[in-house]
Amino acid sequence: MNPPPPATSGASEAVTPQALRKQYEAGATVDELVTASGLSYGTVLNRLHDAGTVMRTSWQTRRMRQNPPARRRLAAHLRTLYEQHGATLTELAAAAGETRRGARRLLIEAGGTLRTTQQTLRMRAAARAAERYKVALSLRARYEAGATVPNLAREYSYSIATVYRLLHQAGTRMRPQHHHGPACDTTKRP
Repeated sequence: MNPPPPATSGASEAVTPQALRKQYEAGATVDELVTASGLSYGTVLNRLHDAGTVMRTSWQTRRMRQNPPARRRLAAHLRTLYEQHGATLTELAAAAGETRRGARRLLIEAGGTLRTTQQTLRMRAAARAAERYKVALSLRARYEAGATVPNLAREYSYSIATVYRLLHQAGTRMRPQHHHGPACDTTKRP
């Protein structure tokens, strides 16, 4: 003959499935419910299932507990970096202190649209071209104010050929070339 089942405490009976569900949906984890109720992990799970609770993943719990306005601000900031500055998911992850997957999730939450690697490369190339054109215009202004090409090359840490190329891209009208060194005028020979 089997022994009679152990007597259940009144406390475990008082923890109803509906009460557990309410606490869980407010953000409590299963582990926290186990600690608070004194029930076993399996019993808490069974009661949550009996109450028809929709279970969530650990990342959903973390997201639920985060400060929603701060999360929205971070997501918007990441979207700006991604769309206006051409940042990659790896760079977004570093900026947010997240994984690439977490940064991707934040970007999507902010309404961002993911781009291909080729789109990123084209975007960055266009940004570099715009920056290079600004340098070319700066060189042109300095050249037209009287600076020489060798001096500009030293100042900007470019080669002379690069300075000429940038000046040409900026549409600079070049001064006549100077002949450096001894004069080659044959009419003044003694």
